[in-house]
Amino acid sequence: MSRVGVFICHCGENIARTVDVVAVAAAAARMPGVVHSVEYKYMCSDPGQQLVKNAIAEHKLTGVVVAACSPRMHESTFRRAAAEAGLNPYLLEMSNVREHCSWVHEDKALATEKAVDLVRVMVEKVRRNRALKPISISVEPTALVVGGGIAGIQAALDIANGGKKVILVERELSIGGHMARLSETFPTLDCSQCIMTPRMVEVASHPNITLMTWSEVESVSGFLGNFDVTIRRKARYVDLAKCTGCGECWNKCPAKKIPSEFDAGIGNRTAIYVPSPQAVPNKPGIDAKNCIMLTKGKCGACAKVCPRQAIDFKDVDKFETVKVGAIVLATGFELWDHSAYGEYGAGRLKDVIDGFAFERLASASGPTSGQILRPSDHTEPKTVVFIQCCGSRDTKMGMPYCSKICCMYTAKHAMLYAHKVHDGQAVVFYMDIRAAGKGYDEFVRRAIEADGARYVRGRISRVYRRADGKLIVRGADTLAGTPVTIEADMVVLADAVVARKDSRALAQKLGVSYDAYGFFSEAHPKLRPVETAVAGVYLAGACQAPKDIPDAVSQASASASKVLALFSKPKLDREPIIARVNRNNCDHCRACINTCPYKAISDLEIKDRNGKVVRVVADVNEGLCQGCGTCVAVCRSRSIDLDGFTDEQVFAELAALESQTK
Repeated sequence: MSRVGVFICHCGENIARTVDVVAVAAAAARMPGVVHSVEYKYMCSDPGQQLVKNAIAEHKLTGVVVAACSPRMHESTFRRAAAEAGLNPYLLEMSNVREHCSWVHEDKALATEKAVDLVRVMVEKVRRNRALKPISISVEPTALVVGGGIAGIQAALDIANGGKKVILVERELSIGGHMARLSETFPTLDCSQCIMTPRMVEVASHPNITLMTWSEVESVSGFLGNFDVTIRRKARYVDLAKCTGCGECWNKCPAKKIPSEFDAGIGNRTAIYVPSPQAVPNKPGIDAKNCIMLTKGKCGACAKVCPRQAIDFKDVDKFETVKVGAIVLATGFELWDHSAYGEYGAGRLKDVIDGFAFERLASASGPTSGQILRPSDHTEPKTVVFIQCCGSRDTKMGMPYCSKICCMYTAKHAMLYAHKVHDGQAVVFYMDIRAAGKGYDEFVRRAIEADGARYVRGRISRVYRRADGKLIVRGADTLAGTPVTIEADMVVLADAVVARKDSRALAQKLGVSYDAYGFFSEAHPKLRPVETAVAGVYLAGACQAPKDIPDAVSQASASASKVLALFSKPKLDREPIIARVNRNNCDHCRACINTCPYKAISDLEIKDRNGKVVRVVADVNEGLCQGCGTCVAVCRSRSIDLDGFTDEQVFAELAALESQTK
């Protein structure tokens, strides 16, 4: 026999202003199964919780309904109070009479009537609740960090310094990401390499970090605390255990004019190479597409001069499966392909470059040793035009969103140019200046007032080359309302920040959602900004959205703290709201297996005493199931129920409402 207690909260005036809580408590007292009903001003307060505890003991309650705010706010609070009073916490339900009633109605009589109905529904549900127990899951205390840029490095170091093992997977030959390519960073203009290189070295030498470069995630299975990840170790053709990074191989390689990805195509590399002098690990790999030995079967100069016989042309991709408890995605971003703007001459004019190319020109480790030189003739440009929002905030040809960092790195580029070419002139075309970070607006003003950059509010219509080699930039000054023509030696485009081309494929391997532009989606933009909808998978850096370095580092540390919290106990208790299959009724139509968004349902073979398979049914993995109920909806034989939301409970709720309408 049910003995339900109902507790109505005034929530100050949030509920009581629109709902007659005294009348609701009186109506609840007359409901079937209710043996105690009371109202209180602040039910979530300590005295309010004590009311619940005392009533459970005094009236021997078998179920509790708290009519108050959203369960997202205080369900855990009241369930904890119930547990302290000796009642199974899953025999307590919350009726949301604030967001679902008082906040959305003005007529007090009608709102009160609706509140009574909402309480009645939950009373009928709680009378049919079962005592559930949290699901205990063992946790593998090793984290996988995918991506070795600044966000991945920060997350890996924070987790490793917390005493947990980390596997850091990077698709390139070296960690460092885009930050390793920068000359200086805004708004302090400190040396990017000076900040980044020590952290890269720390990752490689940390006893808790296993570094896997030139590697990619091939597949992911499992669930929170127990992921099985297969990693493809791409053929490097160099034995890292033997190689000392002496440089003899790339110095002798005859294939010397391959555009360098690290130098944004304005510098060259050999077929066997390290991306940069600061690479970690500082050991080379072979570009199979451009290696003469691997494509034509002749050459082998690198193998001949290698003093350690570290070159292996027979190397193949290897696959390694690791077990991890959590995954941090820090795969970074790319720049938009500006060739879509044909009117800018991008792709046709060598002196029209993107921001990364300018960074490499300004960097002391770049192809020009830090001199700003035109790519076409290696002369010093006296006038440089910077064009912001190239592909950003463009609903027709580019991306509709703001790329966040372009205003700032353009101001930085104008400063770097002024510091290196003292008699030069930087001209910046902009739509709006968005400099919202700490010290950012002051930084932009410094570029204009101290370093002489000329800012023109307007758009560019065309860039073309004149016969004498000058670039002619035509546009409009929208503040003055006049056309503008500038003779420039070089044009730098602030391309939009976009998601990596393979981000969608990686998201699908993990079951992580992503937006229309390929950026990974967070579980909640405000309350869970570093989590994904897949439990145990976290986000860090620009793989989620355009971010500057401070934001990327902050999010990486936040993700690391989530991982360390997850690893703080050997076992994890999670909500028992999961699907259950009635194996006697299951006809194995596989509709649930095909529909489950979390891949939590699989085939289960039922065998007889002799080991012969007699039936195959659906089986729910408790660790993977998120209790969404999709399988319940598609099951044709009605063989699946959701703990806490069974068919019996749902039908009882509907019947309670129906009885009041007749």
